Amino acid sequence: MDLETARFNMVEQQIRPWDVLDTNVLDAYSKVPREIFVPERYKNLAFSDTTIDIGYGQSMMAPKVEARMLQALNIQPDDRILEIGTGSGHVTALLGTLGGHVSSVELFTDLAELAKDKLTNASIGNVSCYIADGLAGWDEGAPYDVIAVTGSSPIRIVGLEQQLDIGGRIFMVIGVSPVMKATLLTRVNKDDWTEEILFETEVPALIGAEYKPKFSF
Repeated sequence: MDLETARFNMVEQQIRPWDVLDTNVLDAYSKVPREIFVPERYKNLAFSDTTIDIGYGQSMMAPKVEARMLQALNIQPDDRILEIGTGSGHVTALLGTLGGHVSSVELFTDLAELAKDKLTNASIGNVSCYIADGLAGWDEGAPYDVIAVTGSSPIRIVGLEQQLDIGGRIFMVIGVSPVMKATLLTRVNKDDWTEEILFETEVPALIGAEYKPKFSF
């Protein structure tokens, strides 16, 4: 595979047509080697318009979904960022390329350790990875300017929202399959947030945030 041609086509044929026009986001995709974050057995799908299984019931989001998230978050060079769900480490690398410092929390030790190695190989040095339950957020480093949640939840997670600074933005996918909505929340003051629905998509639920139907007899 001609990596640079495939990378260029991913940006021009998938990401840009999805109304991602932020030059900083587009440049980040040109700089970050997506192929090193993809599991070896799926290398041929590294630049495809699809999700990619990374084990433990988790997956890499399609490139255009990642990019819409990054554009919506409007990341600034000195932003303090919290990522819930390190996963493959690819989004982590993009966040680190765009922002000041990233604290990334992953529940699965194997995924976290593998992602750390790949981030080192990609020369992304402004990231701290932690093994913990992301539903609880991460107090160390709070409040954050940006929170990126890479898994879904049937409802908003108030504890995470409280870790945002005033003016801070959080992206998360809210809902239950087949209706999930990518949502941007912005904290406008101590007690108020604005909510913007960006698009519909489906991503695996955060562990512990899965929808549990109530049965009545």
